[in-house]
Amino acid sequence: MSNPLYDTLFAPHAAREDAFLRLATGYEISFRDFLALAAQYAHVLVEIGLKPGDRLAAQVEKSPEALALYAACVQSGVIVLPLNTAYTVEELRYFIENSGARLLVCDPKAEGGLSQMANDCGAQVLTVGADGRGTLVDVATGKPETFDTVSRSEDDLAAFLYTSGTTGRSKGAMLTQGNLLSNARTLVDVWRFSKDDVLLHALPIFHTHGLFVATNICLVSGASMVFLPKFDVDWMIDMMPQATTMMGVPTFYTRLLDDPRLTRELTAHMRLFVSGSAPLLAETHTRFEQKTGHRILERYGMTETNMNTSNPYDGDRRAGTVGYPLPGVEVKITDPETGAVLAQGDVGQIEVRGPNVFKGYWQMPEKTAAELREDGFFITGDLGRFDEDGYLHIVGRDKDLIISGGYNIYPKEIEVLLDEQTGVLESAVVGVPHTDFGETPVALIVPEPGATPDTDVLAEQVRKDLARYKHPRAYFIVDSLPRNTMGKVQKNILRERYKDTFEPA
Repeated sequence: MSNPLYDTLFAPHAAREDAFLRLATGYEISFRDFLALAAQYAHVLVEIGLKPGDRLAAQVEKSPEALALYAACVQSGVIVLPLNTAYTVEELRYFIENSGARLLVCDPKAEGGLSQMANDCGAQVLTVGADGRGTLVDVATGKPETFDTVSRSEDDLAAFLYTSGTTGRSKGAMLTQGNLLSNARTLVDVWRFSKDDVLLHALPIFHTHGLFVATNICLVSGASMVFLPKFDVDWMIDMMPQATTMMGVPTFYTRLLDDPRLTRELTAHMRLFVSGSAPLLAETHTRFEQKTGHRILERYGMTETNMNTSNPYDGDRRAGTVGYPLPGVEVKITDPETGAVLAQGDVGQIEVRGPNVFKGYWQMPEKTAAELREDGFFITGDLGRFDEDGYLHIVGRDKDLIISGGYNIYPKEIEVLLDEQTGVLESAVVGVPHTDFGETPVALIVPEPGATPDTDVLAEQVRKDLARYKHPRAYFIVDSLPRNTMGKVQKNILRERYKDTFEPA
């Protein structure tokens, strides 16, 4: 019986006795033992009544057991719904109700607060903790270590990933086995992964970056992972000598750069550092290369598509760009109003098409129709442009676009300029209401440690380099910018926080 995702990711490793997961404690878990645990979990899922196509919601801390639950879902044909560990009970209620999940797997410490809600939604509850203990583990103990894999096709759904919902209710992106497989296979080839690689994995596994990019790449290639429960500078430094590759968000790299132990000697054996999920500052690129001799590879992906583009493995990895479209993936820049393809260099909405693009939004046909064209192109909501060499530049999110007095203002253009100024660590530009112009830009400035940027000097530089309508009408010095779990600046929070800046007296 065929199950393409399981047959490709997991089945080839069933007899391997070598380490798949290397933990911070020094403990190692072999491929064989990992898949035996997954098979035991699959038996539990079937015995409690889950059938192929049913949904399983998982809000659990990162652990080998949590990862084995993903494998069990694939093997049993259950659709996995990984959920951010920061979600509240009411947020979870929406996801469980909306998805129709029949099982919620949560942390043992959260079971008391979630059981009634899950019961109200018609879902059973089992638990798995960060320490590998819980009722799921207890029930699985003694179950057979092999499981007859359920037949599925590449068109069958494998996962729901809910979008962040910054502009309304979160949408459940439906990802098929084929979506996940195509992307993993492509990235293994493009980033040159092999059985000899060891990935330093400190990402969460409730997000596509840590689960469907990092983990699936390792499984397709047969590579192993240094599997850390979270990002911790000491762990990263201590475990890096065991690794050959690393994937992270920009925060990982900025924090490593602040540690004097990050040196050329420490990273000499590494072959690849990848960054994504949020834009990487050009300064971070430069500092990392100066300190380690490695140039970070930045790429572009999203919940609905996994990865779309990547800077080249061989060739110029350009700061401020996300490289070229991946093989098999089409990317075009279009006019948001007409959908017409724009000329090279023009800013417009980014659309993508390929085997990686999701099937649609769960129970939201109108949203699906609005964002997924009949010809297969997905309207990403991101704004970008191609430069003369074919590199894609992300300008910002469509919803972050500022329209002031009838002029379109792309915040990224202003932010890049501000980030280059002395004493500025990073910046964010957002649009706020304005009586005369509808909305107008304001700039939030995070200083470098020990620095005090002069906002008058910053304003003068902006006046010198940018057209008048792009000038922020106010500058605020702030300690930090609000970010989500994956490091993206939450501009919706900033817009709300500063919405009354120009309110009439």
